[in-house]
Amino acid sequence: MENILVIALLLIASTGFGIGGVNGLRMDYYFMSCPFAEQIVQNTVSTALQADPTLAAALLRMHFHDCFIQGCDGSVLIDSTKDNTAEKDSPANLSLRGYEIIDDAKEQLENQCPGIVSCADILAIAARDAVFWAGGPRYEIAKGRKDGKRSRIEDTINLPFPTFNATELINQFGQHGFSVQDMVALSGAHTLGVARCSSFKGRLNGADTTMDSGFAQTLSKTCSNGDNAELAFDQTRNTFDNFYFNALQRKSGVLFSDQTLFSSPRTRNIVNAYAFNTAMFFLDFQRAMVKMSLLDVKEGSNGEVRESCRRIN
Repeated sequence: MENILVIALLLIASTGFGIGGVNGLRMDYYFMSCPFAEQIVQNTVSTALQADPTLAAALLRMHFHDCFIQGCDGSVLIDSTKDNTAEKDSPANLSLRGYEIIDDAKEQLENQCPGIVSCADILAIAARDAVFWAGGPRYEIAKGRKDGKRSRIEDTINLPFPTFNATELINQFGQHGFSVQDMVALSGAHTLGVARCSSFKGRLNGADTTMDSGFAQTLSKTCSNGDNAELAFDQTRNTFDNFYFNALQRKSGVLFSDQTLFSSPRTRNIVNAYAFNTAMFFLDFQRAMVKMSLLDVKEGSNGEVRESCRRIN
């Protein structure tokens, strides 16, 4: 067994795999310290999604909401205390789900290799595996993120709003280093999941002319069941495909921030390209997700490995 490990390490060194990663992250970060880390997360995600396929969208959304606030540091997982209202209790995050999946994976990993695998890495891996499970592209991400020590509700003001137009989306994503193409590709994550009426009812006042009139009736009918009534972003809510972009072409984007991507000349051609070419969308989505997973990652003393994902050590 020792000889096999030595040979493997020599192969890694000779190929450069995992060496000199970005921001201290490495593909092989847990190779020696917790070799089954990714398999444990993958099995946990697969079991959860077999029971409830809608959780694929939830895990992907949770990862996005984590990375856009203080970087990919697992801060969205932290519970509020009597002295602090955490990110997860922000109105923008109240609909997040899937925390129990991260908790389950963390508990297993703590039993296998205590104090090694960060909650931030678990969430990043879980989101990746959820995309693949739902039929999307498989992409590899470097590991070694540390967990953040801050989670405050006021920070979530920096999340994109469902009322943003294309210019506002371009500017906000641009602040994180994303190109226009990256932003549209990441918006394609809405091929999974649903939106609640509270996020789109403002479009029903007659002022929004960007949507099809028949689809406006669909939105209105949904909202007749209350603010928490849900509508899928496209007709395959649990399958990762390019149907979201087809919906935009039909002027049937659920959120204003969805439909604006087709309404705006700055992004319409990208929407059309992705609607026509699934492979192009998948490739650009892979690249954008890898870039997102590297946002402001915590290293060394700037972070920690939490014993529980729900609280700072």
